[in-house]
Amino acid sequence: MPQPVYLNNAATSFPKPPPLGKEVCSWLDALPFHAGRSGSPARDPLQSCRQKLARILGVADPARIALSRCATESLNIALHGLRLKTPTVLASAAEHNSVLRPLFLLRRMGRIDLHLVPCDGQGRVRRGEWLRLTKELRPALAVLTHASNVTGAVNPVTELFSAVHESGGLTLLDASQTAGLLRLDAGELQSDLLAFTGHKYLLGPTGTGGLYVRPGIDLDPLLTGGTGVRSDLQEMPPEMPMRLEPGTPATPLFAGLAACLDWQEQHPPSRPSMDRILIRLEDGMRRAGAQVIAVSGPRTPIISFTLPGWETADAGLALEKGFGIICRAGLHCAPLIHEALGTLPGGAVRFSLSRFTTDDEVDAAVDAVRRMLHGPR
Repeated sequence: MPQPVYLNNAATSFPKPPPLGKEVCSWLDALPFHAGRSGSPARDPLQSCRQKLARILGVADPARIALSRCATESLNIALHGLRLKTPTVLASAAEHNSVLRPLFLLRRMGRIDLHLVPCDGQGRVRRGEWLRLTKELRPALAVLTHASNVTGAVNPVTELFSAVHESGGLTLLDASQTAGLLRLDAGELQSDLLAFTGHKYLLGPTGTGGLYVRPGIDLDPLLTGGTGVRSDLQEMPPEMPMRLEPGTPATPLFAGLAACLDWQEQHPPSRPSMDRILIRLEDGMRRAGAQVIAVSGPRTPIISFTLPGWETADAGLALEKGFGIICRAGLHCAPLIHEALGTLPGGAVRFSLSRFTTDDEVDAAVDAVRRMLHGPR
């Protein structure tokens, strides 16, 4: 069995920066600490992590970032916590189930009137249709993925969200695929709320994520409970971030995420290098005979494809078990996008790269696909 090649970074990143494990273990081995409740060390890792995240998100006040377990939790906090002026909500067919399922639940509960904008054959929301529906429906809320987790196509968020603001609505951005990879600025992106995860391109551990909430927006808490302060109140305190952070936090994990963010500042990724390797992979896949979903314009380092004569699930399994290529196959928790991509019912195989992906690794993936389609040389 060859050395495994990890090409599933859009699911979770690997490898992690060297400081991560050491930092997490140091907090697990230390005396327990929870800000506001027990003896405080010289530094608060949660506050440190929040400050670093604020710089990455272009946020002035770190207190407006509520820490969570993942982007899915953050999105649920936002969607269930907003008190909308009208029930009209706009989203796209490119959304992940972490957006779609909460929206479908809210629709079933009779709380929202949901409108989904179709996407094109690259997985990018149809701009004209979005702008038309925004003007026509004047949605109270618009939700959009920054980049498709299936194709990597980046949406023109600023333009689309500006139109929503002009119509009087609020905006929620799912930055799960772009935080740590693309430059983010919540204000420039016209994003009132921004959900992200720590374990993808921020390179942190699973179990970490967060939600930025613009000043002036007050969310009803999804969960209520202890905060360690203001314990006399019958409801959650109004102050951010504790309003949205009940219970004991995963301090070691967020300390680890903070260490990863420090490492990223010292070792910024090279997008030209990543783009070069992505082009090398895409060209090789086409020559090998894969049917690659073409994406032009801004994109993340993802290639999705199907293989003639192969069921998608079987191809993914063969790549992993037969060639040691760890990838993702299927609908990728984004079922609606595949109608536009023409990849129903089985979906597609996805290779997703990272700053650590090498030429040799993409060449190994291309060779595996060539052998699956044409046999050994």
